[in-house]
Amino acid sequence: MAIYKQLQDQIKQLQNEAEELRKNELSNAISQIKMTMAEYGITLADLGFTNKKKTGRVRAPLAPKYRNPASGETWSGRGKAPKWIDPKNKDKYLIK
Repeated sequence: MAIYKQLQDQIKQLQNEAEELRKNELSNAISQIKMTMAEYGITLADLGFTNKKKTGRVRAPLAPKYRNPASGETWSGRGKAPKWIDPKNKDKYLIK
């Protein structure tokens, strides 16, 4: 069992060393990237990192196609049909 414990300790030690080396290499890489960007005048926008939100087309609301004679509620005919409309005979609710 002593060998297993020693191996586990060595694994932890190597993992700690690897993490420290990674941090050092990462900071070196970041500073090198910053220097190159400054040297060539590269911005984040040049690299494709922008804060612009994609603007989708905004659709105008559809005119109502059906009206409930009892309550005056309307429905455009798109999406889930309201409960007041008769699925078999929609013609009696058509707005003319």
